[in-house]
Amino acid sequence: MLRALETRVPPPIVLLIAACLMWGLSRLSPGLRLAWPGAGWLGAALAVIGLALNGVPKWWFGRADTTVNPLRPQAVRQLVVTGPYRFSRNPMYLGHALLLLAWASSLGHPLAIAGVVFYMAWVTRFQIRPEERVLAERFPDAYRDYRGRVRRWL
Repeated sequence: MLRALETRVPPPIVLLIAACLMWGLSRLSPGLRLAWPGAGWLGAALAVIGLALNGVPKWWFGRADTTVNPLRPQAVRQLVVTGPYRFSRNPMYLGHALLLLAWASSLGHPLAIAGVVFYMAWVTRFQIRPEERVLAERFPDAYRDYRGRVRRWL
């Protein structure tokens, strides 16, 4: 059953589900809402960085003439290890997580962080690990070396 979920739900859909979960959790107990100065600025900064981390890596994939489609990791033609991939093996998913942190900041509710945790856990289990298996098969030595140098998230 769990294997059947691997690479089946596009990460942007998981992002939207997590965002809705965050909104719902924030509505369960409005008394826990935290209003603090700078929340808007923090949210905006996280959103800009998240959008950049989601968009720029796609450009690097296009430059390497390889797939960006998360539903077809087996279609990869190149291992991209430059640009933002020097710092994170998954900058696009990291960008999503930062967008969710921006949303949590906007909601101002501590329970909203559960959505970020949900997203990261889901994507790690059902998207990243299957992608890593494919990359290890397609580029055994290069991926092993890359994996030893660069962390999964940050």
